[in-house]
Amino acid sequence: MSGVTDLGVPEGSPVIEVDGARLAVARQGRGPAVVCLHATGHGGRDFEAFAAAMSDRFEIIRIDWPGQGRSGPDRVPASAARYADLLGAALTQLGVTRPILLGNSIGGAAAIIHAARAEVAALVLCDPGGLVAVDATVQRFCRAFTGFFRAGARGAWWYRAAFALYYRQVLPTSAAAAQRRRMIAAAYEIAPILVQSWTSFGQPEADIRHLAAGLDVPVWFAWAKGDKVIPLARCRPAIDAMKAATVSTFAGGHAAFLEQPGEFAEGFARFAALSRP
Repeated sequence: MSGVTDLGVPEGSPVIEVDGARLAVARQGRGPAVVCLHATGHGGRDFEAFAAAMSDRFEIIRIDWPGQGRSGPDRVPASAARYADLLGAALTQLGVTRPILLGNSIGGAAAIIHAARAEVAALVLCDPGGLVAVDATVQRFCRAFTGFFRAGARGAWWYRAAFALYYRQVLPTSAAAAQRRRMIAAAYEIAPILVQSWTSFGQPEADIRHLAAGLDVPVWFAWAKGDKVIPLARCRPAIDAMKAATVSTFAGGHAAFLEQPGEFAEGFARFAALSRP
């Protein structure tokens, strides 16, 4: 088992082919569909505790993005737009209609794009990308991170130690310790995907504030208040421009469902109950 596969959905999960990409998909439980979309470089295992807590009330569907977890590579570089395309086709193939989308980081941005195109029941967004202007400052920030991950992609001797320091900031809580260790173990393997994703974050089309503002479905932002990469304060103007958005904050660095699983599950259950037609 490689470090990358250990981050993903359970071994033996079905694989579907979507536009040339082989996507590993785990389905667990019965009830309204909740589709979980992970951050770049991560995998469906991020939602393991959430799936265990919620599968008595919902069908929890976890998808590994291409080149991550147990999914195969993609012919198209990673971006929120590409992932939204794959998501739409995957949901059609899986026969899933009007799901709740639970998206983190690039997965949250993909959820916003998909919800602007297709009917969803609600969105749960955990520190999503795309809610700030891609100005010169953001472009410099993205170039710096891209350069860091390029060092990993070329196998720099110091990279794993530096990545470990970085990920102790991204996922600082004890609840996330096991997945944090898996991320660090896979540091070199996931570096090329991180290069692709961070390159896309610096492009003008990564700004999807206009799509978010046009959404007319319930949206719950579950924000890790220690996030230094996507701070809530920078995204507040875009959130305030949305029609039906509420915000809760959680202790953590980037992924409330992973870092505060019990508190997040309680908040999700309340939101989902209020969002049902």
